[in-house]
Amino acid sequence: MESPDLAAIRAEYADAGLDEGDAGDDPVALLGRWTTQAIEAGLHEPNAMALATATPDGAPSVRLVLLKALDADGAVFYTNYASRKGDELETNPRAAAVLLWHPLQRQVRIEGRVSRVGPAESDRYFDSRPEGARAAAIASDQSRPVESRTALEQRFAEASAEALVRPDDWGGYRIALDVMEFWQGRPNRLHDRLRYSRSDAGWTCERLQP
Repeated sequence: MESPDLAAIRAEYADAGLDEGDAGDDPVALLGRWTTQAIEAGLHEPNAMALATATPDGAPSVRLVLLKALDADGAVFYTNYASRKGDELETNPRAAAVLLWHPLQRQVRIEGRVSRVGPAESDRYFDSRPEGARAAAIASDQSRPVESRTALEQRFAEASAEALVRPDDWGGYRIALDVMEFWQGRPNRLHDRLRYSRSDAGWTCERLQP
């Protein structure tokens, strides 16, 4: 098999810039605006984000999850608490995530402490999901081996025939927005990068070199 010439791939970025005045003092509001613009642009799953977790000794893992809520308290996603990411978050409750909107030449990075959302909030979201998604959450021991696809589908069929109640081992996590970095593509790889860090005194913003 002939390997593609990855080093020859080039793309130029030139749509818009990001200055401190336009970004403003509230990075949560800026993330809200950018997310809305990604939705309005018709991007596929504009709330998809790569989520990185790590074991206590620093071995990382990453996967895509869906951002399902955002406010000043943090960014919320839902999963099986007994999954690999759930296991890692229980012992090392910090995470980093990236939202990439390539057609808009933008990405946002967030970093922060992670905590479970309350059961009532998880119940509300679970109950809002389609029946198939609820049955799948009940049937799947996420990240654990299964003997066959047939066995998985049998478990799904059994779950579908029962009351679709949120399992105790399934629910939401909230990533506190301790650090947020906004990236806007610019020509010649001189990209704009603004990093916001939160302290008891509020947000501070600094421009990073690309």
